[in-house]
Amino acid sequence: MGVVPAPSGPASQSGPAGPGCAHWMRVARETADDLATDAVARELAGKAPFDEVSRLREAGLLTLLVPAGLGGGGADWPTAYDVVREIAAADGAIGQLLGCHYFLSWCARFFTEASRAAHVERQSATERWCWGGGFAGQEPPLTLTRKGNGLVLDGRQSYFTGVLVADRLAVRAVRADTGEPLAVVVDPAHHGVGIADDSDTFGQRLAGGGSVEFDAVPVAADDVLASLPVDEDELSPLAALMSPVGRLFSVHLCLGMAEGVLAEAREYSRAGHSAWPAGVPQDPHVLTMYGELTLLTRSAAALSDQARAAVHGGLARGEDLTYDDSAEISVLVAMAEAAASRAAQESTARALDVIGARSVSSRLGFDRFWRNARTHTLYEPVTHRLQNVGDYFLNGAHPPFVLPV
Repeated sequence: MGVVPAPSGPASQSGPAGPGCAHWMRVARETADDLATDAVARELAGKAPFDEVSRLREAGLLTLLVPAGLGGGGADWPTAYDVVREIAAADGAIGQLLGCHYFLSWCARFFTEASRAAHVERQSATERWCWGGGFAGQEPPLTLTRKGNGLVLDGRQSYFTGVLVADRLAVRAVRADTGEPLAVVVDPAHHGVGIADDSDTFGQRLAGGGSVEFDAVPVAADDVLASLPVDEDELSPLAALMSPVGRLFSVHLCLGMAEGVLAEAREYSRAGHSAWPAGVPQDPHVLTMYGELTLLTRSAAALSDQARAAVHGGLARGEDLTYDDSAEISVLVAMAEAAASRAAQESTARALDVIGARSVSSRLGFDRFWRNARTHTLYEPVTHRLQNVGDYFLNGAHPPFVLPV
């Protein structure tokens, strides 16, 4: 298996250059440090993350991927992935919310004309919108029905990331008359849109998830971005990258959570809070666990780097990308997903063993890492990804087109 090479500079899709990766990583670290100061208290309170979104907005992170010429940060996808990873290390739920926002606010470029996508992005940057919702197929689907000269949106769906705090919702809806799936943008303040804070998950409680009910919500022509692809056979190789681009956010979210819990556990251990008689710095059992978890996380990070370079390279190649290239990129992302998911689950669970009985203290909040990681990995299971990797390795089969949940 080869690797689609990364370009020497930013992918053309990122638009005119903005401040640069070093600037945005500094901003991300400062924002993550700010979120970390009250992460435990905020997670225990479980309030809708309006304050957290304000912090992201004030830092300029919501407009990171919008081209500088349209009023945004002008950053590329590798930078966005690193930003999500940094934020997730401090607060996994906010990392998920930010990754979902990036995917939804940008992916119109995959399936609509450039002028339409630019119009949406310019509006998003000007008003610093936070996006919520999702395009993954769910049952029963939202429906669009013709009424007069327009369309109306009806239906109810649960656990859309970011819906509690979103300025715009991007959702998948099906035309009642033709069965065509469409990407639709909805203002949540519109009459007929009802949002409920009823996700009631034991983790990722600050991801802004909840249910949304649409009751005869008018949908104008400009609110329909484009038709959504159903399977890979209907896509160009470049459009097929929409799947691995979105799924790679899950990879960096898991990596961030794994790295975050290990960093906090290390600081706790170094401070001398040890449940082990010999003391943490010398105890062979503790050192071995730290070694195993570091190896697991670093290995997942290395796979993530390969996948990220391949995605970046694929986007840069544009229409020159082949179906074989797109399939290989998807497989690399699937491998990174499986490794990062395992790293997150192992690290967040076994870090509690390293700390010992003190880890049950709600005041310390170490459990939030495990609850966040386990909740996310249940919504994004990797069993099918491993099957896809095996089928590609053994039979050369291209992975199916699957949008992230």
